[in-house]
Amino acid sequence: MNVYLDNAATTPMLAEVVDAMLPYMRDHFGNPSSTHAFGRRTKTAIEQARRRIATHLGVAPRTLCFTSGGTEADNMALHASVEQLGCRRILTCATEHKAVLTTAQHLAGENGLAFGLLDLDSNGRIDLERLEATLSDGVPTLVSVMHGNNEVGILQDIEAIGHCCHRHDALFHTDTVQTLGHYELDLASLPIDFAACSAHKLHGPKGAGFLYVRDGLRIGAHIMGGAQERAMRGGTENLIGIMGLAKAFDLAMADLEEHALHIRALKQEMVDGLKESVPGIRFNAGSDREDALYTVLSVNFPEHEKNGMLLFLLDLEGVACSGGSACSSGSTQPSHVLSALGLHEEGRTSIRFSFSRLTTSKCIQHALKAVASIRQVGVLV
Repeated sequence: MNVYLDNAATTPMLAEVVDAMLPYMRDHFGNPSSTHAFGRRTKTAIEQARRRIATHLGVAPRTLCFTSGGTEADNMALHASVEQLGCRRILTCATEHKAVLTTAQHLAGENGLAFGLLDLDSNGRIDLERLEATLSDGVPTLVSVMHGNNEVGILQDIEAIGHCCHRHDALFHTDTVQTLGHYELDLASLPIDFAACSAHKLHGPKGAGFLYVRDGLRIGAHIMGGAQERAMRGGTENLIGIMGLAKAFDLAMADLEEHALHIRALKQEMVDGLKESVPGIRFNAGSDREDALYTVLSVNFPEHEKNGMLLFLLDLEGVACSGGSACSSGSTQPSHVLSALGLHEEGRTSIRFSFSRLTTSKCIQHALKAVASIRQVGVLV
């Protein structure tokens, strides 16, 4: 049996999503910028998709700019804040996704900006008092803090962070790639200026996503060449991807509470099984708690000389999981997230298991048996 427990990296597309995309592969091929009937048909489909997603998020359709995914959306928000909206400082966290960290550091270096890493408390959450004190100096600032951490599942209080930013006229961007489609987020009621989404994290296609831009906050082109996406992103729209994204969003929001309860129960089953079978096991940053991202479980296995083989051995047992962000796979360096939180320990090994609505109890039991099987040959004793 092969089981997939790496849903934070990507999720399998649902059959309904594929079905929604197929007509736009086979029949409706017109360029949305064309004025004839073929183009008008696809342009209408894109705008209907935008409206459906906007309704789920409680925002105006004009606030959503379709992108190639979360990384582009993050880049777009950071570049616009610095190059168009006058920010002279970027504040973010050492635990952010590289799409934000690398971009922020690059922009700071290229533009002579101040760059800072926000203080985190013992649970990995933003120290709001320190943030308030930092922003009180009046420097035009962009604050970028992800909602749900992709490696260890820390959930930040984006409402409190956003209010803190807006009290000091700072812009607030949040990477919501791991939480949109998994939590009810009424973006219009939240103090958020930018938010990123990626379709393939919620059973949609790769290569599609969007950037939410707060209504009234006008930004110019991120990619130049045409007037598509309200002149914010030139280039022919990814029609097929947008159709898949909208359908995936519809499906996610239709049964969100039911899916969440299902996944939470499976995660707890995994936690209980690991506690029972692996003495000395730990869960990074409280990823086993109720107030953590319910789709992610970051497990810290006890020290053993063969721990470096754990991912490989689990794969041989038919269990697909990861050591952290898929974007950092192949790196010989410890996870920057675990290092920033002081959770990287020589000899111990951290594995990320992540779940979706398609995960079953049979998947969990197979993974637990795989861990037990590996222990029997002396890897995790």
